[in-house]
Amino acid sequence: MDLQEFNSAPAGRLRPMLAACCDVPRWVDGILAGRPYGDVVALTQAADGGVRELDDKEVDQALAAHPRIGDRPEGAATEAAWSRNEQAGVGDDSETRAALAAGNREYEQRFGRVFLICATGLSAQEMLTSLRERLTHDEAAEATVVRDELRKIALLRLAKVVERDAADKEARA
Repeated sequence: MDLQEFNSAPAGRLRPMLAACCDVPRWVDGILAGRPYGDVVALTQAADGGVRELDDKEVDQALAAHPRIGDRPEGAATEAAWSRNEQAGVGDDSETRAALAAGNREYEQRFGRVFLICATGLSAQEMLTSLRERLTHDEAAEATVVRDELRKIALLRLAKVVERDAADKEARA
């Protein structure tokens, strides 16, 4: 959808799309309350600021909506489709998938949350390298990285919300 449509769409239509970007009601409500946005930059800045303001409980809530790296989310829900696309670089190599699964388990035992990385454009090896490196972080350093990865994912997905329908309209024209 284009920005004009985003600004005028009923909140009920936008709410699930925004939750697929960052599944935190306060963040979704903040984006909706900030309408109308003068341009996409203003929308992106509001979304970015909103993610940066999430408290630890909200970050955990947002993480709960993300599958493990290497898992293939099932279903037709927007966030499942986006996740499959974002993790396309994982591929089908069984050795790498097994290493990612083992790393995920180790990460979850160490930090008590799912390993989150903005996987778009990354190869499986790059994800695995990042996972292994992040296992060396202390809790504070890793919490900072997680917040930044969550922010990158939310903004990437928000761009899909605003652009998706516009691309569909161009294809129909």
